[in-house]
Amino acid sequence: MTLKNFFTITKNFKTMKTKTIILYQFSELSEKAKQKAIEKLFDINVDFDWWQFTYDDAKQIGLKLQNFDLDRNKHCTGEFVSSALVCSELIMHNHGETCDTYKTAFKFIKDYEDLVTKYSDGIGDESDFDNEADDLEEEFLKSILKDYATILQNECDYLQSEEAIIETIEANDYYFDENGNLE
Repeated sequence: MTLKNFFTITKNFKTMKTKTIILYQFSELSEKAKQKAIEKLFDINVDFDWWQFTYDDAKQIGLKLQNFDLDRNKHCTGEFVSSALVCSELIMHNHGETCDTYKTAFKFIKDYEDLVTKYSDGIGDESDFDNEADDLEEEFLKSILKDYATILQNECDYLQSEEAIIETIEANDYYFDENGNLE
């Protein structure tokens, strides 16, 4: 125990009394007290708009996320800001090749190029091309929204993990009583 962990709390009673408690950093707690602290702070990383970073990322690639739900009903709703092609090109430029969004955009661009090639001979009806392109763009939107729902689920799962909770506790230099109660 270091000196900085020793605090005095004074409360006004009929006669003045002093109550002294010893406070501990997380690393100084017993394993049982650590578990109690983690359990009590289970929502410390998700009690704010934690999803905003993901919404901002989507906005940067031309996708406006509107809402989402996680776990059993995992889904995301949204729309393209300008077009599916612009969105896919921005993803290819801004997201890494290992990202699911990149793979989804790559497939869409290839399928779209194949569709253009299919109708480039001038034989097919333009309305058929438009209908197939609309279907392709709709499927791309569904797929990219599914990718973002997975991103949000993974982020939420991490933020609620013991690892992330401990990182937050230590980063904020929280102190606890001997039973793991935040002081």
